[in-house]
Amino acid sequence: MPDHKATASQAKRATAQPKNTARNVSRTILGDLDDYLIAEGNHKRLWEALGAHVVHSADGAEPEGVNFAVWAPNASSASVVGDFNHWNGDSHTMAMRGSTGIWELFIPGLAEGEIYKFQLRDGAGHALPQKADPFGFGAEHPPKTASVVRSLERYLWQDEDWLNKRACRHGIDQPISIYEVHLGSWKRVTEDNNRRLSYLEHAEQLVPYVKNMGFTHIELMPISEFPFDGSWGYQPIGLYAPSIRYGTLDEFRTFVDACHAADIGLILDWVPGHFPEDEHGLGRFDGTALYEHEDRREGFHPDWNTLLFNYGRREVANYLIANAIYWCREHHIDGLRVDAVASMLYRDYSRKEGEWVPNIHGGRENLEAIDFLKRMNETVYGDMPGIMTIAEESTAFPGVSTPTEHGGLGFGFKWNMGWMNDTLSYMSEDPIHKKHHHHKMTFGLHYAFSENFVLPLSHDEVVHGKGSLLAKMPGELDDRFANLRTYYGFMWGHPGKKLLFMGSEFAQHDEWNHERSLDWHLLDHSSHRGMQTLIRDLNRLYTSTPALHQLDCKAEGFQWVEGGASEESLFAWLRHDDEGTEPVLIVSNFTPVERSSRRIGVPHAGRWVERLNTDSKHYGGQDRGNLGGVMSDPVASGGCDHSIAITVPPLTTLFFQREDG
Repeated sequence: MPDHKATASQAKRATAQPKNTARNVSRTILGDLDDYLIAEGNHKRLWEALGAHVVHSADGAEPEGVNFAVWAPNASSASVVGDFNHWNGDSHTMAMRGSTGIWELFIPGLAEGEIYKFQLRDGAGHALPQKADPFGFGAEHPPKTASVVRSLERYLWQDEDWLNKRACRHGIDQPISIYEVHLGSWKRVTEDNNRRLSYLEHAEQLVPYVKNMGFTHIELMPISEFPFDGSWGYQPIGLYAPSIRYGTLDEFRTFVDACHAADIGLILDWVPGHFPEDEHGLGRFDGTALYEHEDRREGFHPDWNTLLFNYGRREVANYLIANAIYWCREHHIDGLRVDAVASMLYRDYSRKEGEWVPNIHGGRENLEAIDFLKRMNETVYGDMPGIMTIAEESTAFPGVSTPTEHGGLGFGFKWNMGWMNDTLSYMSEDPIHKKHHHHKMTFGLHYAFSENFVLPLSHDEVVHGKGSLLAKMPGELDDRFANLRTYYGFMWGHPGKKLLFMGSEFAQHDEWNHERSLDWHLLDHSSHRGMQTLIRDLNRLYTSTPALHQLDCKAEGFQWVEGGASEESLFAWLRHDDEGTEPVLIVSNFTPVERSSRRIGVPHAGRWVERLNTDSKHYGGQDRGNLGGVMSDPVASGGCDHSIAITVPPLTTLFFQREDG
């Protein structure tokens, strides 16, 4: 296990200070334009105005102190507290900046690394709990809760080549295969008190692993600073701070750089829907419901015991939209997967009658949240070309991935939760009953092209007693492995981008536990090692074969050959590229019965090569199949003029493509 401290080259890159690149700012960070944009709710670089900023001398060589600014319009006073003044709220009082609601103070002699909070008094003069900085770029290690002064100016990025080409990697016609990761439990150092890996260790270990596995992107579960490990990051408080659990802000940037050097995009789970009520957080920040709603029927989420942002307040929407831009601009993030969009869209989400407030038209839609999501997507796509946004949205809300100018929400992609629920339900059935549930595997094609879909097998499917993906499969252990291999083949052959949660690629036995490492020792067993090899080969086939990704989001890219063979629990379909010249035939058999001499229609005459067989011994199967390929016959079948007679092994998915097609 590599040492968790930075290597010499990493440390140099993470701390190098280019000459004459520091901002030459006065002791007052904000200007008249900032005041105007903040009042308007349209300050795209809001983090440059508020928060804590190191102020440099005129030549930019030495820091002179730190300028602090915080929005607290209903406070009667504000001050900065920290070790530097023994946390005394009377020592460094702030001044209100005009009518903006912003308090500001320059403190000479302070530098990067200072810990601090804001001490506010409400309108009646009562002292409030000390608050962390809503714009803090750093934070103390939990359970400590203070903010830490961090500079954004020092890091030397090395990823210009990636940034110049990433836009072409994020189109709906591109292969996108995402590896979802919880940084705290992907791998731990058991011999060092079960220590988490650092950002730098993940750069050294996670990035090459993902590259070797053929994934195109990593998606991190939330790394914005959060107080409670058990929330997995989905209850953040420090939206502008990469979690110190894994290292410093610049070490996080080193990890991002490593991803891009390996041609891997980085997506962050982003949580603009809610926040916890911890007293150092945003709740009743200045003594009033500043970021949340006063009426808890609008401002409290019963599922998570959290507070909901008031999207109708322009300053709050600005805070969140600027945060989305911040991650993309300051940390070169390539995409944001927006968590729990359905809970944002509907005022009655998880609420009983009488527990929610209708909108101004008497309906259940959250009009302010809808407007916020549209503005966020418009702003982020407009300001940061090449990025992508993804909605975790579980309802039939229309146009989630439709551009806003055409009436949609403007996301680039949407998770296909219906596909996930239906297919996992089908897979859990005993093979003898599968014929009665055939529609669960075909129904998704009725709406597969209504959105730009990602097919997600995420962390949500392997927690809270649901068991691992392997545990969901029916039969004895060997059959469970075969079922899961067949299912993965079905998924990679199905229209839609791919997402797989860590550990699922080698068929972890147990459900995910955020407090410990994945069970990497399972790779000592051939069945788990074979599953890992299968995912690697599926990714490589998917990314190298245009027919498997170019028309993921268009109906003309898909054609059923056998969609109704319910008695056999067999499915066969064609995937087409945008020129229609090199189709791929996929055949899945979800029963433990071999289908020999099974005739399947193909669109062209010739030899059809077996590109991938999930029953291969390399994947833990029994090497049954078609000896590498078969010749077609001039026999019509499945709506095609030609057909092939193939062996479809039990519990297997096959991929065929015409030789020299």
